[in-house]
Amino acid sequence: MERIALGTDGIDVSRLCLGAMALGGVQDEATSFAILDRFVELGGNFIDTANCYMFWIDGGTGDESELLLGRWLAARGNRDDLVIATKVGRRPSFPGGGMDHSEPLTPERIGAGLDESLERLGTDRVDLFWSHRDDRQTPLEDTVAGFDAVVRAGKARMVGASNHASWRVERARAVAAATGAAAYTAMQNRYSYLQPRPGTVLPEGGHVHAGDADLDFVAATPGTALLAYSSLLSGVYTNPAKPLGEHYRHPGTEARLRVLDEVAAETGATRNQVVLAWLVGHAAPIIPLVGVSSVAQLDEVAAAFDVKLDAEQWVRLSAAA
Repeated sequence: MERIALGTDGIDVSRLCLGAMALGGVQDEATSFAILDRFVELGGNFIDTANCYMFWIDGGTGDESELLLGRWLAARGNRDDLVIATKVGRRPSFPGGGMDHSEPLTPERIGAGLDESLERLGTDRVDLFWSHRDDRQTPLEDTVAGFDAVVRAGKARMVGASNHASWRVERARAVAAATGAAAYTAMQNRYSYLQPRPGTVLPEGGHVHAGDADLDFVAATPGTALLAYSSLLSGVYTNPAKPLGEHYRHPGTEARLRVLDEVAAETGATRNQVVLAWLVGHAAPIIPLVGVSSVAQLDEVAAAFDVKLDAEQWVRLSAAA
């Protein structure tokens, strides 16, 4: 699997990032281990989780994904071969709390949150530590200082911003530059081939959709990349049992699906594979972040990186509206 540089410190990541949100929670341990093993076998090295996955399921605490990854890392002994990312900022401040009770991004909570994650993961550092949300109640200078502190302590190699607008990322980077602090080196936002209706509020709590300005920012900022989550819209492209949400019901969706099917027929690829090939064809470095529920799904996803769209096909897909 092809790899690209992330940041400026020689960290190379696979063009596919495996989302571990459901591992250990929705997916049982045997299935989770099989998916992780196959991802590594395919050449993947980039795995993303958070300190809150999956607190919202029945009986969930938010520890499930990190604990599962910790058990797998211990069993396989391959920590140094991988790029592990986790997040802070969306764990409820008390058991039973929801999104409205998310932990603040203060220096104290950032540091404590990472220590808790490291214990669950069974490691002494993460490679990428994300701000899971844009906490407007905490001064940005405090948040930047908190992330800088964990980098200086050697507990995180670099930091990134999830569910932020690019102007807020740039403002945080300016604060970091002025103080000599570690700066955000990546963004993680929702992004896929189909686009929601302009101005719509996504029903999934906390999701922030990437826009043209965000892609332009990433393309113009050396060393950064956009991790695109929900890149396959939870199976909507290929599973008729999963209808599109109301926020995707507009004429542009029909036009895009029509061209998507044309290019899939031309390339002999699945819809999912064409979507992923389109994402990595952007001028801005985009790393699809994909969660799967089986090894078979992972194999289909990984095969997308062998699909080569020609320039005409990529433009035709992009121009459909």
